[in-house]
Amino acid sequence: QVQLVESGGGLVQTGDSLRLSCAASGRTFSTMAWFRQAPGKEREFVAGISWTAGITRYGDSGKGRFTISRDNARNTVYLRMSSLKPEDTAVYYCAAHTGVVVQTTSRDYDYWGQGTQVTVSS
Repeated sequence: QVQLVESGGGLVQTGDSLRLSCAASGRTFSTMAWFRQAPGKEREFVAGISWTAGITRYGDSGKGRFTISRDNARNTVYLRMSSLKPEDTAVYYCAAHTGVVVQTTSRDYDYWGQGTQVTVSS
């Protein structure tokens, strides 16, 4: 059974940093990514990483502030977020697919975690 389990969310203040983790079990994925969804908004691509292609890709919201990384030995992907803003408040989801391209649309991902809440207070 394939599972993606996120952790690391919480309540932080503006300017703080936070690291999210997503542990995959059941299989190894070439590509893993983070999306987020704020209330009343569509799910948004944050960052993705392809082990096979050796590339990372970022959405506009995280460029320069967020860093995605991967520990293949642990089958875990991380999202390091710094200089957090109130507009970063959302549920953050881990996603994965077996292809090698870092897709930026949610429909291209086959597996999803349950999400972890990140709240940034002003």
